[in-house]
Amino acid sequence: MKVMVFHIGADRYALPLWAVARVVPAAALKAIPRAPAWVAGLLDLHGEPVPVIDLSSLAGVPPAQLWYDSRIILVDYRLDQALGDGATRPLGLLAEHVVGVDSVDGEALLEPGVAGAPFLGRVSASAAGMLQLVSLDQLLAPDVRALLFQGAGAAP
Repeated sequence: MKVMVFHIGADRYALPLWAVARVVPAAALKAIPRAPAWVAGLLDLHGEPVPVIDLSSLAGVPPAQLWYDSRIILVDYRLDQALGDGATRPLGLLAEHVVGVDSVDGEALLEPGVAGAPFLGRVSASAAGMLQLVSLDQLLAPDVRALLFQGAGAAP
């Protein structure tokens, strides 16, 4: 399976490449009042406001520092995970040290058992080190989805 690899602190994480719509340089973001601390803000993407999540803050490490290789990974986020009706909106994921595309053996992925962080998915162990997948389906709680995607049919 092809994945987009990035760092959160010193650890390596990845998104399945099929989930990545676009990767853009880190840019200035507009703050969202009353949003959780790990919501970095809104990105102006060709006139469309796109909410951006700081993956470092979400994972419980200090907020992302912007580096020359920091990027906003844009994904098509499904608004209603429970119904799976297919409605999507762009969501940005602020990631430090985006490395690029790599391959992992999908059949060799292990379950991590991280109950406190349901967005952290299966783990790959190789000579390059451990790599943990981020599960978009578990990334946002329903109340945060409603906050970020008001008026877009997000479940309350």
